[in-house]
Amino acid sequence: MSAVVINFIQLLAMFLWLMLIVRVVLSWTNPMGGGGLTAFVYQMTEPFLAPIRRLLPPSSGIDWSPLIAMLVLGVIVRVVVRL
Repeated sequence: MSAVVINFIQLLAMFLWLMLIVRVVLSWTNPMGGGGLTAFVYQMTEPFLAPIRRLLPPSSGIDWSPLIAMLVLGVIVRVVVRL
């Protein structure tokens, strides 16, 4: 695989990882939402988190979907780098 494609996938995964972390922090600090940044972060991450939530609903009030998404992103990056 081309080095440019690998670098692009790594940068995209890093960006999504950062957006997931920001979303988790926003959910802790501002659970009611609000603002343009919050809307942007939720719009960027929801397409990745929604399918995970359908498979694994929150248990005991804890949403595990960001953690699962981060693990999947890490696996994808490792597989792409090794190709």
